[in-house]
Amino acid sequence: MRRRVHGVDVLGVDIDAETRCSHYAGPTDVIALKFKCCDAWYPCIDCHRAVADHAPDVWPVSEREERAILCGVCGHQLTIAAYLACESACPDCGARFNPGCALHHHLYFETSG
Repeated sequence: MRRRVHGVDVLGVDIDAETRCSHYAGPTDVIALKFKCCDAWYPCIDCHRAVADHAPDVWPVSEREERAILCGVCGHQLTIAAYLACESACPDCGARFNPGCALHHHLYFETSG
């Protein structure tokens, strides 16, 4: 499935207007991530696994300034560094992000450099 959210094509499974998907559909599950491997946006790694025809890559520490996180509420694109430092809320609109996502950072971002 492809859904246009704030001008960005987001790929995945059952995506809503704020980037929630069939895997993560809680009120704070409102981000999509641009994947390093394919330059495509997905709500989560499970959506990438379901839709993409390749394994995901993590963003290296050296690319922390890449705008790779989309707030599904307002459309603000955060750098990886800003997302990792934002304390679970969009710095632009204040929408709360799922704090449990921090448990999965290693699936998307290199954790040491």
